[in-house]
Amino acid sequence: MLDLVLNWQQPADVALSRWFKENARLGSRDRGELAEGLYDTLRHLRRYRQMATSGHGTATRRLAILGLSATLGSEALEEALDMDERAWLEHVGRIDPQSQSRAVRHSLPDWLDEKIGALVEPEALAQALNQPAPLDLRVNPLKAERDAMMTVLQAQLGELSDKLTATPYSPWGMRLDMHLPLNRWSQFTDGQIEVQDEGSQLLALMVGPKRQETVVDFCAGAGGKTLLLGALMRSTGRLYAMDVSAARLANAKPRLARSGLSNVIPIALSSENDTRVKRLSGKAHRVLVDAPCSGTGTLRRNPDLKWRQTPESLAALVEIQARILNSAARCVAPGGRLVYATCSILPDENEAQIEAFLAQHPDFELLDAREMLGDRVPALVLDGPYLSLRPDVHGTDGFFAAALQRKAAG
Repeated sequence: MLDLVLNWQQPADVALSRWFKENARLGSRDRGELAEGLYDTLRHLRRYRQMATSGHGTATRRLAILGLSATLGSEALEEALDMDERAWLEHVGRIDPQSQSRAVRHSLPDWLDEKIGALVEPEALAQALNQPAPLDLRVNPLKAERDAMMTVLQAQLGELSDKLTATPYSPWGMRLDMHLPLNRWSQFTDGQIEVQDEGSQLLALMVGPKRQETVVDFCAGAGGKTLLLGALMRSTGRLYAMDVSAARLANAKPRLARSGLSNVIPIALSSENDTRVKRLSGKAHRVLVDAPCSGTGTLRRNPDLKWRQTPESLAALVEIQARILNSAARCVAPGGRLVYATCSILPDENEAQIEAFLAQHPDFELLDAREMLGDRVPALVLDGPYLSLRPDVHGTDGFFAAALQRKAAG
């Protein structure tokens, strides 16, 4: 399994799912333990590889031993290890992480360590990105109210009810500090709750859609943000869910069916310059661009991304983001709002993109996220005009959003 993931041909979750299908006899407990061990290995891969230079057997086996030992405890592995392996595991367990460089200690490729090192409190951020993430849920405002839903779900969880808490910022969010098969919950299958990180939920407040408006979700993907925007519009007006991947839009159809929305118009684009984008020129009240990005803000959930991204792929993404943002901006009506967002912590994809866009588009001006969110999210303290979230500070994925307004004609 580890060999399959470490060839980096597929995202870790896809490769893991494939491996489980090929090994269908494994029970749910074994699957869970193997998955936890795998993701721990991916989070700490550079440090574990340095440890695995010594010892006996294959390097992949030693990596697997380190991941499973960290998640299950070394005692659980004793019967599966020979005497030399047990001695090696005890030896490497005595290595002080503080004796290693930050890049090794937090298992970062050098280029990403350099980027994080330029940010505020890099040690705390790097450490937080290596912690497993909880599962964030949200209610569907068309069908449920958060407090009432929490009461129902906590009763359903029984003695584990304390694992479910309200998110501190999103008025719709709930945080589950454990992983459960949600697809078996009736509240999920009938569209009352959805899985969505709290940072992503706050995007809807930045967009601020109103009833009967024309709204464009320019990079809709699997539709998570589209669903919340549509619910806040009370299923009125027109909500265009656009994406260059028809497959991603197709995957969103079951979620749309559960949600109860009737105002969503899915559009599979050939490119960001598709003629159907041009037809909306100057007509949309709100446009959301949740741009394709490095995903560095989601390393808690997708630790393989730090090994699958490179400086070259980052540079290519920055170019794509700029093209998409320029194209989406054409849809915004005078006085309308454009919201740009990424799940990245890197300024190249965030502040730098907005600064470059504003320099080229004097007809747009930056809005202050503190003023937009202040009354709705009083617990959230922001340092500047952007929505900038970090796992070490806010408990969310790393997330960025900027709201821009097209100046009214004349």
